[in-house]
Amino acid sequence: MTVLHGKGASGGIAIGVVKIQFGNETCIKRAHIENAEAEIERFRLAKERSLTELKELYEKALGEVGEANARIFEIHQMMTDDEDYTEAIENLILSQQVNAEYAVGVTSDNFAEMFSSMDDDYMKERAADVCDISSRLIKNLSGSVAKASLLPENAIIFAKDLTPSETVQLDKDKIIGFCTQQGSKNSHTSILARTMGVPAVCATETELPPEFDGAEAIIDGSFGTVYINPTPDIREKMIVRQNEEIRRKELLQNLKGKENITQNGQKINLYANIGGPSDLGEVLANDAGGIGLFRSEFLYLESDDYPGEEAQFQCYKKVLECMHGKKVIVRTLDIGADKQIDYFHLDNEENPALGYRAIRICLTRTDIFKTQLRALYRASVYGNLGIMFPMIISEEEISEIKEIILQVKSELANAGIPFNPDTEIGIMIETPASVMISDILAKEVDFFSIGTNDLTQYTLAADRQNPKLDAFCDPHHKAILRMIKIAVDNAHKNGAWVGICGELAADTSLTELFLAMGVDELSVSPASILPLREKIRHTSVKDRREIINKFL
Repeated sequence: MTVLHGKGASGGIAIGVVKIQFGNETCIKRAHIENAEAEIERFRLAKERSLTELKELYEKALGEVGEANARIFEIHQMMTDDEDYTEAIENLILSQQVNAEYAVGVTSDNFAEMFSSMDDDYMKERAADVCDISSRLIKNLSGSVAKASLLPENAIIFAKDLTPSETVQLDKDKIIGFCTQQGSKNSHTSILARTMGVPAVCATETELPPEFDGAEAIIDGSFGTVYINPTPDIREKMIVRQNEEIRRKELLQNLKGKENITQNGQKINLYANIGGPSDLGEVLANDAGGIGLFRSEFLYLESDDYPGEEAQFQCYKKVLECMHGKKVIVRTLDIGADKQIDYFHLDNEENPALGYRAIRICLTRTDIFKTQLRALYRASVYGNLGIMFPMIISEEEISEIKEIILQVKSELANAGIPFNPDTEIGIMIETPASVMISDILAKEVDFFSIGTNDLTQYTLAADRQNPKLDAFCDPHHKAILRMIKIAVDNAHKNGAWVGICGELAADTSLTELFLAMGVDELSVSPASILPLREKIRHTSVKDRREIINKFL
């Protein structure tokens, strides 16, 4: 038996047959050309063919993995048509009188190296995208076509790496999993695998010899382990786990439509976190009771310029209408720190997590803030809207927000535009300051939503973007749990309800504690709704004090 260890890219167990995908890499040779203009025209034609293929891939992905995941192929179209990328290739052809294949290859290496050297993990992932679009261009220039190979039933693909386009084009009637030497669990390929429900392991850093082609293999995508020619006892254990997973999925589907109620009759709301309308399908499919966190900054992150009032209104309206009266809580613009937008022209900061971000931007650039609030209040008549403000640390900030809201309401009323004047407003509790004065803040708003990700980093003085601090950034730290309890108690004493929308909300090891504290709502990723419902329905909260003392 041969065992490979990598990173779990997509959970689940697949038992099948090894199919090694040998690279169809085109050999790029430098060649001198006489007519640079003709070569540039040849490159442009190949680019048009590539753009057409990417549009077709987008349409295919749209139907199979949804709009949010298909968007990578829109990004690939933009990258292929990027002015800097195109100019670099054409300038190389002109200045060095070289063939287009060579110019694309050199430009690809340069751009990929530039992205790989960046500190931001998201930008590092773009290196793989550059290689993907460049490979497509080179294939269209050379006229090469990937050789189709016969696939056995229950094939498990083993490859150096898979691009998003290769992943989307997998024959899902035959391919039940894949394993790659390279890649990361946060790559687009891994995200697509999770969306498609295909078990996958990446970053094994091991090239499989050709003689393993056709051997039996087991992929354990949950633990990042691959077994080739497994022993009978390993095979039996994996079959047992695979059957358990199938039964669990069936069980969770049976939980749809059931109440989020404990064995002793305590109810709690289970809502979903989303980034935009494209996530609504998952929200509805997983039977969420509402949306507890609509991260509105994605409207800005996905735009080349400030999204206007009408565009925002249509987006919020669509989400509210699709939720059919269920609560939808929109968090106002939360950029800065790890979420930067070029057209905001924000200064570089030594410590952006403690800098100019979220509500601090909104209260100093009120034109942007008012545009968003106008769109939100206009949409408020189409459903059950709540508006939530991030990074609040003082009562004065809430007073400023309320003054701007009054101005917006007055403008809408004077223009005869309908809105719901009783729209609930709430704040994020994500700093120690907001916890310590939560008794004061609760009197000013309708609800709190505790953002445990930022609350953890600010309380423990541990940057959550720094992997070296993982061992020190303990979200179960008693200081964090005690702060959550303080915020919950103060909210209830002063007439506000309280939810949790950070990662801890989905942590089933803390569900019993949150129920004992009296948390009113938990907002999690759509996929976490049903497992959390199962946990709640199997929990009994009889002695609250005993449970709280056990954790705190």
